[in-house]
Amino acid sequence: MVTYSDSGVDIDLEEVTVAKLAEKLKPTLKYRDIITESGHFAALVKMGNKGIAMSTDGVGSKILVAKMMEKYDTIGIDCIAMVVNDILCVGAEPIALVDYLAVEEPNPEIAEEIAEGLAEGAKLSNIAIIGGETASLPEVVNDFDLAGTGIGFVDLDKVITGNNISEDDVLIGIRSSGIHSNGLSLARKTLLENNKFDINDPIPNNPETTIGEELLRPTELYVKPIVNLLKKDFNINGLAHITGGGFNNLKRLNKDVGFDMDNLPSPQDIFKLIYDQGVSLEEMYKVFNMGIGFVVIVSPEDSEKVLNALNSDCEAYKIGKVTSDSSKVTLKTFKSTNIEY
Repeated sequence: MVTYSDSGVDIDLEEVTVAKLAEKLKPTLKYRDIITESGHFAALVKMGNKGIAMSTDGVGSKILVAKMMEKYDTIGIDCIAMVVNDILCVGAEPIALVDYLAVEEPNPEIAEEIAEGLAEGAKLSNIAIIGGETASLPEVVNDFDLAGTGIGFVDLDKVITGNNISEDDVLIGIRSSGIHSNGLSLARKTLLENNKFDINDPIPNNPETTIGEELLRPTELYVKPIVNLLKKDFNINGLAHITGGGFNNLKRLNKDVGFDMDNLPSPQDIFKLIYDQGVSLEEMYKVFNMGIGFVVIVSPEDSEKVLNALNSDCEAYKIGKVTSDSSKVTLKTFKSTNIEY
């Protein structure tokens, strides 16, 4: 069985590393009026009657796929998506972003393509890119790295932290566009190294799309459906961006409850292809989004109305409910077996 660690990414070690950073940085929270602490998708700072949300993220090893395909605009969209989708998770509307491009050596043509993607992502998210930084770092960076930091705002009485999530709340999942920007190291390991597929080979059962095109497909932007939803008077108790770590991301909202997903849709073909190369179901659902990129947690009485509202902007489904089992995530896989984390 191939694991994420085999591809060079140790999730457990990453968690320990992040914990060490957070431990040393936590004392700084006393310097300002903080609403959320580290561990949530976005941080919130109180500013008058508003909460200012902040999040930062990068594109990761999807850059290597872009290099193989010699196509760089889509990762600009990914950079925007990874940041703004996290900002949404506290009920905030994203408004602006600054980017950081670190390069081994300047390449104007690649930079222009990246900028085209950033501009498209900003347009789709209705945000302004108000500045950034470009650094030439030979011997430190191979090729380049791309990251962004975004801000948003929310009225203090509209903040959504997950604290109000309770048993029997309904989980509504929004469809992902595919693999997004997480787990690319495992995908490349299984498809392009171990099994010797070519980046230009067609996806089985989908001959019009190559493996490279599918791996490079941009991360879905959830700004429009979620911002529209937040403007309505629904009892929304939690919002989660399903990124690296899969459905374990739900635990970031509330550790006093559990989450049971018995109605997940069938994932896209790219996930099934990776699974067929020897990755266990447990690893698949631990690493990838498996077809669901965002989860909205609502009270049972509002679940139908929220589902209908979301389906006017995107593809959404009822995928499960909240349980009383603290920090337990259970789900039914596309092979009809059950997994528990």
